[in-house]
This record gives sequence, C-alpha cells and structure tokens, in this order.
Amino acid sequence: MPSEPEILEGTLQSALTRDDILDNVTLYWLTNTGISAARLYWENKADFFDAKPITLPYAISVFPDELYQAPRSWAERAYPKLIYYGRLDKGGHFAAWEQPELFTAELRAAFKSLR
Repeated sequence: MPSEPEILEGTLQSALTRDDILDNVTLYWLTNTGISAARLYWENKADFFDAKPITLPYAISVFPDELYQAPRSWAERAYPKLIYYGRLDKGGHFAAWEQPELFTAELRAAFKSLR
C-alpha cells in the first residue's frame, strides 16, 4: 500500500521543504522554462498506461507516492528486456529531487548489469 504524506495542522508534510519548492518554482519562473518543461504532458495524448513492446534494456523503480506504480507483471509484459525492477519505501513523482540518495542507488543497481 502506498504511503501517504503526513498532514499536520492542515499542511502537507513531505521530503521537500517550502524553500525547496520555492527555489524550484523560481528557477522555472526566472528562466521562463515552465512552459517547455510542461510540454511533454501537453503533447502526450497517447494512453500512457498501455503496455508497449519496447525492446531496449529497461529498468523500473517503483516509488510509493508516484501516480502509477507499475506491477512487476505489467513491466515484464511491457518491456521484454526488463533488466531491473525495484520497489522503494519512499519517494514519489519527483524522486530524484525528493530522495536523491535512493534514486542514485536505484540507477546504480539498475544499470550494474550493463557495465
């Protein structure tokens, strides 16, 4: 079961501080790159959750606070050359930002077999 962010006194508690979020928003605002960063979501009209037969080596890390947590059975069907599947205890859509140590460890574990 995915972990839910803790809510204290009407505020959402997460791994990111208010300053972390404001820094990130400011970076997009000052560089005028928010629109181009969101373009992927706007242009992607395909059914995102349909399995597609990708034949490249593929690795999946499932973070509990992500919108979609791909089951291993789906991942194996969608990616015939799945080389790594990992499930983590924390992290979400912005895992590299929220949990950089975990994210780095996952990348290393995922691509270790290709070295």
